[in-house]
Amino acid sequence: MTPVTTRPAGGRSIDEVLAAARARLRRLDPHEVYRAQREGAALVDIRPAVQRAAHGLIPGALAIERNVLEWRFDPASDARLPIADRYDLPVIVFCQEGYTSSLAAAALQDLGLHRATDLAGGIAAWRRAGLPTIAGGIPA
Repeated sequence: MTPVTTRPAGGRSIDEVLAAARARLRRLDPHEVYRAQREGAALVDIRPAVQRAAHGLIPGALAIERNVLEWRFDPASDARLPIADRYDLPVIVFCQEGYTSSLAAAALQDLGLHRATDLAGGIAAWRRAGLPTIAGGIPA
């Protein structure tokens, strides 16, 4: 069988997918996220445990790995978190550098969570901004 090396009709590159996701978001800088979290937004760390351990945590953030995010935040899901009981919940997703989080926030918007967005630049930007972090690990 000959491998298909030409993009099929309708296919997009990851750069195109990322740009489309970000076009739907009002991405927040670290200081905007800090304020939003203090005002009640759910801040969600979608990084794998190994990255959380290596690069630290943002106090108060929920650790929900990317592979289960939609199930935990869909208000119609039996597997949702108790806080995910409404579609107007402000959810701010972050990852290490702000790429995967854009895709994840767009996926939450697809579920109807119209206030979902992400932290531009991820936890790396948060740290550069001098905002509080704690040593890595799994938060209680």
